Amino acid sequence: MTLFLIAGEPSGDRLGAALMAGLKTLSPNVQFSGIGGPLMQAEGLDSLFPMEELSVMGLVEVLPKYFALKRRIAQAAQAVLDSGAQALVTIDSPDFCLRVAAIVKAARPEVPVIHYVAPSVWAWRPGRAAKMARVVDHVLALLPFEPPLMTAAGMSCDFVGHPVVAEPLATGLEAETLRGHGPLILALPGSRKGEVMRLTPVLGQVVARIKSVHPDARVALPTVRGVAGLVQDLTADWAIPPQIIQDAATKRAAFAAADVAIAASGTVSLELAANDCPMVIAYDMNPLTLWLMRRAALIDTVTLVNLVSETRVVPEFIGPDCRAERIAPAVLRLLDERGASQRDAMRLTMERLGRGGLPPGLRAAQSVLGFLDRKAVI
Repeated sequence: MTLFLIAGEPSGDRLGAALMAGLKTLSPNVQFSGIGGPLMQAEGLDSLFPMEELSVMGLVEVLPKYFALKRRIAQAAQAVLDSGAQALVTIDSPDFCLRVAAIVKAARPEVPVIHYVAPSVWAWRPGRAAKMARVVDHVLALLPFEPPLMTAAGMSCDFVGHPVVAEPLATGLEAETLRGHGPLILALPGSRKGEVMRLTPVLGQVVARIKSVHPDARVALPTVRGVAGLVQDLTADWAIPPQIIQDAATKRAAFAAADVAIAASGTVSLELAANDCPMVIAYDMNPLTLWLMRRAALIDTVTLVNLVSETRVVPEFIGPDCRAERIAPAVLRLLDERGASQRDAMRLTMERLGRGGLPPGLRAAQSVLGFLDRKAVI
């Protein structure tokens, strides 16, 4: 059996790698082709082109890359058709992936399409589920309340758990190597070039304000391959020179050792919760993109920990509120209270996402194989 997988950003790369590992466990002869990052490549994927080309977010931000992305969509769709794959598995990045799926379905309607990560129709644009059902047959959901929304739109769907609950955590000894006398601040400006350019200067200003209260504070800044050089340049004048981290082991240690994190919105909030690290969420984007998204929003928070735990304990500073003079006091409060206000919500979030059960990658693989078996593809 050959599967064609597409992931467009680091979070999708992690999902894809775990799914591939699970599939190889359950079906050792499975083969893969497609598009993915370093983690999927380590599992045996020869990426059609660099995944980083697809890591763009925002209605306005995508415009300069429109024609390049359109060419890549056509290239990816043709590669699916040429591969003879028994199924197409698209992983998040719906603006790219579902366009590829539409071309494939138009040419070969019999090819099953499985989408990993349900669209957040509970947050905004609820009509996306029905639109997605035109080209997607089966969905792998990360959040426990999503399957009924997908089945109502006409797709089969399984809750497979969130991979964050199975990711390895640093040992106490490993975390201790990064601890010191002063507080350790984790700065997480994101993985996309646009968000890094917007958030890193703001985080630098926050760090300067923290230093005025905690002169012995230290900063760790985990980043990814595609933006590491940019992060290095943008943090050169920070009041506290950050320890820029790229390798996975040191990143795990930093997440476990940190006293508080200032993070971009997204999956990273769940990584922090898994490590019991209190957090503040800060995010900015093009004003027009922000205005359009807020008009369409169905919820009052963008933080997954708040949503899954059904609390609002993680403070958010979005758009015009993403300013150092507002963010820094929230960080300092968390340092003073040692994150006590967030501990219960973080633990509940992990329980609801599947901690203690089968690894989500294996559950996702079971769902894929079960669906294909029902479709008599295998």
